Amino acid sequence: MKNIGNIIKTLQNIMRKDQGVSGDAQRIEQLGWMITLKILSDKEKELSLLYDNYKSPIPEALQWRNWAENPEGITGDDLRKFLDEKLFPGLKSLQADDSNKLKLIIQEIFEGTNNYMKNGTIIRQVLNELNKIDFNVSEDRHLFGDIYETILKDLQSAGNYGEFYTPRAITEFMTETINPRLGEKVLDPACGTGGFLVSAIKNIQKQDIKGVEDWKTLQASIHGMEFKPLPFMLAVTNLILHDIEVPNIDYTDSLNREYTGIGQKDKVDIILANPPFGASVSDGVESNFPQNFRTTESADLFLVLMVRYLKEKGRAAIVLPDGSLTGDGVKQRIRQHLLESCNLHTIVRLPNSVFQPYASVATNLLFFTKGEPTREIWYWEHRLPSGIKAYSKTKPIQKTEFETLKQWWGDRKENEQAWKVSINTLAENGYNLDIKNPHTPKEERTFSSTELLNLLSDSFRKSDELLARLKKEMGNG
Repeated sequence: MKNIGNIIKTLQNIMRKDQGVSGDAQRIEQLGWMITLKILSDKEKELSLLYDNYKSPIPEALQWRNWAENPEGITGDDLRKFLDEKLFPGLKSLQADDSNKLKLIIQEIFEGTNNYMKNGTIIRQVLNELNKIDFNVSEDRHLFGDIYETILKDLQSAGNYGEFYTPRAITEFMTETINPRLGEKVLDPACGTGGFLVSAIKNIQKQDIKGVEDWKTLQASIHGMEFKPLPFMLAVTNLILHDIEVPNIDYTDSLNREYTGIGQKDKVDIILANPPFGASVSDGVESNFPQNFRTTESADLFLVLMVRYLKEKGRAAIVLPDGSLTGDGVKQRIRQHLLESCNLHTIVRLPNSVFQPYASVATNLLFFTKGEPTREIWYWEHRLPSGIKAYSKTKPIQKTEFETLKQWWGDRKENEQAWKVSINTLAENGYNLDIKNPHTPKEERTFSSTELLNLLSDSFRKSDELLARLKKEMGNG
């Protein structure tokens, strides 16, 4: 049995010899477009057997089997020139048509992708290694699914690309808790590499899929949006790998759409998402939103957008940073809108280190249902396992850590990790959702940066008052 893990390592080692490729991010992008074309080629062999009239979206001369498959095929400068002068320009200029959405997806992938490799002989070595995998063999496909996860984790140490990877333990816990079922429309408006969408596919598949018609229904109900080229390409590949023939992933910034243009036909039953946070949105994007919700903080705008996309009784599980739970002005109005439009029934507070090494900001999992206002919110404080001071790349959060929370979920009682807060208390406090665990002993309590600044400000104010009083008394003395 071939070891696919070794094949991927070999591929990366071969690529390191090419002077044109610099760093992990470029290696992953290079590997990404090659794997995309290889997966498409293998899938096409399968589809042409299933459908007599199957027609490839890729012109014949550019199809993988005609330039990449033969180990004795073109190599050296001829191969490099073919990629730079024929393959990439040809795929970037594909004309989309309604009969073949895959053509548009391929064109969009290559619009934002580059060939960094300069040595045609090394490119040939990579192609020959990649051809050892057959994505039509279920064993290879499943093994590659694990390798794919490894590639995604590598993104965490590849600069800004890390933002697109949500730990698998979190995506699976959120998905299983929301429990999407066959026929329900699932949306991730900031889908990154497609982790939540794949998790939803697996959840529906194991419970509901009985035949071909069910599978068609499932394929039509999974929808993602992503506007950065590398994660878009990886998301498409990820879904194809999970048997979605034509992934319904839009290469777009989901915030760059008129809020009022999202009508009933666009609304969905389920939203699962980890929207980007800590970044400003593109210039002018906030003008798509109603005046009282306009902000340049991406996480806050995504929250407004997701409430809009949900149908009545639609369910959502999303990741949000602490910064979106507090603050006044527009942030407060957005939170009030969420609480009045939806039943925000549960907030799971995660330790700061869940998204390390690239982000140490404290995050939360929010679970809500649209169509009825919030009356109370249950909070659950997720604690680090015994003996671990912080999560890391080598010690990530594990799914088993959510077992206690799952047991508590259906029969809620206050305990040292769980507490509830009424809507009246929240309203009196400016709809601040950043509520600390009241059961935490005072000496163990941690303060948010806002609380620390308030404490410091209070301390300075008291010092100034004391100084003024002393001056006054000395002047009178």
